[in-house]
Amino acid sequence: MKTTPINYQRHRFPSAIISHAVWLYHRFCLSFREVEELLAERGIIVTYESIRRWCLKFGPAYVRKLKKRQGQLGDAWHLDEAVITIHGEHQYLWRAVDQDGDTIDILVQQRRNKKAAVRFFRRLLKGQGGEPRWLYTDKLKSYDAAHRAVMPTVEHINTVYANNRVEVSHQPTRQQEYHMRGFASSTQAQRFLTLHGLTQNLFRLGRHLMQAVNYRIWRTQSFQVWKESVCA
Repeated sequence: MKTTPINYQRHRFPSAIISHAVWLYHRFCLSFREVEELLAERGIIVTYESIRRWCLKFGPAYVRKLKKRQGQLGDAWHLDEAVITIHGEHQYLWRAVDQDGDTIDILVQQRRNKKAAVRFFRRLLKGQGGEPRWLYTDKLKSYDAAHRAVMPTVEHINTVYANNRVEVSHQPTRQQEYHMRGFASSTQAQRFLTLHGLTQNLFRLGRHLMQAVNYRIWRTQSFQVWKESVCA
């Protein structure tokens, strides 16, 4: 797969260190200062402010690369919205996962009405390049309205407990939101959670579902995909 390399020129540290710092921040529930300390233990002296700038600058490029490598996900979409607080105001984090629990996409919006649902549906269709076979949601009426307007031929299931998979997927976001003491803005939340979701998809391998030897093989492949994507 031919991809345009990410430009790391005019940076004092090599791409391997920069990408590793970004990976640590988005893979685990860590602050910039904690990432700084982990790097310092390895003899890499860099400030937390530099790590923050690296995440801001290279995060969007990593998202584009990882999305190309990820490709199309499952054909059963589980959708849900969760409330997040930004500067004391409630906003809604719309999330879609497939039947394997992999995050398809997320979108931060101020409303959870029909217009917001339609916008999220169209974003999913554009990103996945087609419709799913099944659509699982809760009983929010905005989903019914958007389903009729955007993809009426898809089977829509909104029975009790049918959407538990996506509701569970909000837990890492809650942990990170608490650790960060809230998101600074909707743009920052969108930027962080998009790369966070792609990173979790790549490294969330279901250790309890496979033998140790197979887990190590898949983990090695995940690291290889990450390195190729970030050109480290």
